Amino acid sequence: MRLPVELAHAYRLLNHGPTTLISAAHGGVQNVMAAAWVMPLDFEPPKVLAVIDKQSFTRSLIDASGEFALSLPSRELAAATVNAGSSSGRDGDKFASSGLQPFKAQEIAAPLIDGCLAWLECRVIAEPANQQRYDLFIAEVVAAWADSSVFADGHWLMAPDTRHTIHYVAGGRFFETGAAFDV
Repeated sequence: MRLPVELAHAYRLLNHGPTTLISAAHGGVQNVMAAAWVMPLDFEPPKVLAVIDKQSFTRSLIDASGEFALSLPSRELAAATVNAGSSSGRDGDKFASSGLQPFKAQEIAAPLIDGCLAWLECRVIAEPANQQRYDLFIAEVVAAWADSSVFADGHWLMAPDTRHTIHYVAGGRFFETGAAFDV
């Protein structure tokens, strides 16, 4: 079940550095790409940073719409994540080619990705110099969600029998988040 995450805890969805799927939509067209360089930036209001190459089709949709969604896949979606990161939406429908299933977000037009562990709906904070020079986007998180089987009470559930976020290393290789421990 998808449950809302308090915006004050939205950073916890990203602070461990998972691979993300970035989706965007504009003018009836939607696209998705994989990204490893996404991180929380601020708490109140919650903000994220994302590096989105100016050559990507998703970037053109973000530039036009001013918003994007982040979806956090697990191992089950690793092959589809590689597919989304290895092809261009200019060449065809990446949702169809990857098997990723979009669904409607609550606050933005960009779709969320079914089967993921968490979702963040983001609106771009215009910083044209950073966007052009470094491909660096700052966005405010306007809604956040998590799968209740893996995230509860503002924390990831790191039990061995739950699904975990994935982290891209290189060359089609990932690792999963491991067991949590307290100090």
